[in-house]
Amino acid sequence: MKTLKTAFLLTVLTLLFVGIGKLLGGNQGMVMAFFFALAMNFFTYWFSDKIVLAMYRARPVHEGEAPELVGAVRHLAQLANMPMPKVYIIPTQVPNAFATGRSPKHAAVAATEGILKALSQDELIGVIAHELSHVRNRDVLISTIAAVMAGAIYMLADMARWSLMWGGGRSRDRNAGALNLVLMMVVAIIAPIAAMLVQLAISRSREYQADESGARLCRKPLALAEALRKIHGMAQRQPMEANPATAHLFIVNPLRAQGLANLFSTHPPVERRIEILEALARRL
Repeated sequence: MKTLKTAFLLTVLTLLFVGIGKLLGGNQGMVMAFFFALAMNFFTYWFSDKIVLAMYRARPVHEGEAPELVGAVRHLAQLANMPMPKVYIIPTQVPNAFATGRSPKHAAVAATEGILKALSQDELIGVIAHELSHVRNRDVLISTIAAVMAGAIYMLADMARWSLMWGGGRSRDRNAGALNLVLMMVVAIIAPIAAMLVQLAISRSREYQADESGARLCRKPLALAEALRKIHGMAQRQPMEANPATAHLFIVNPLRAQGLANLFSTHPPVERRIEILEALARRL
C-alpha cells in the first residue's frame, strides 16, 4: 500500500510539471517539463532525505558530541530490532524533531538543539521512540517525498506568478493570450492549495500510530505526552523558521496554526494526542 502511495505521489508530480510546462512553453515546454519531472522523481526518491536535512542545515553528530541523543537512538533502535539510524542536530533553539530516509536501512533522526535543552531525558526518549516508530512503520519515505513534492509545487506557483508579472501570457492571438493569462492565474492560486492537499494526503492517523507504537516501545507514554505539551507550547510562542512544505515531517507542527488554519493542519490536535497517551498509560 505504501509503495502504491509513493508511486501515486511521483505520478502526480510528473503530471503537474508536464501540465505547467505545456502552459508556459507549449509543446516544447511540455517536453522539457517531462524530462525535468523524471529527473525530479529520481532525485526525490533517492535523495529526498538529504534535501530536507540540507534545508535545515542539519549536521551529523556522534555519541561523543551528543551522548544523550545518540545513546537514546541507539538504545531504542536495539529495542525495536532495527538498524541504527544516522543522527543529526538542527541549529535552532526551537524544540522539535523529525525522521527521514527511504527505508529503515537508510534512515536518519534529526533533533533541534532546543529540544535537547527543553526536555528531560525521559521526554527525549519518548520523542525519539515516536520518530523511530515512523521509520519502523515506513512512513518516512512517503512523508519526505511529499515534502519535496510540496516544495516543487510551491516553485511552480512562483513560476506562474513571475510569468504573469513579466507578461508570459501574451500572444499574437488575443483569445489564446487571454486564455493563457487566466490559466496562469489559476495555477498561481491553485498550486499552493495543491501542495497543501499533497501534505494532507499523508494521513494524520500516522501521528497517532507513531505516538502509540513509540510509547509502547519506550514504555513512557506520559513522558511522550509531556514532551508534546512542551514542544507545542513553545512552537506557539516562538514558531520555527520552517518551510511549510516540510511542516508535516516534524513531531509537532513547527508553524503557529490558529483558527481556521487548524482545520488544514498537517498534524492532529496535540490535546487529543496527549489524551490518548494518558489513556494508554493507564492500560500499560
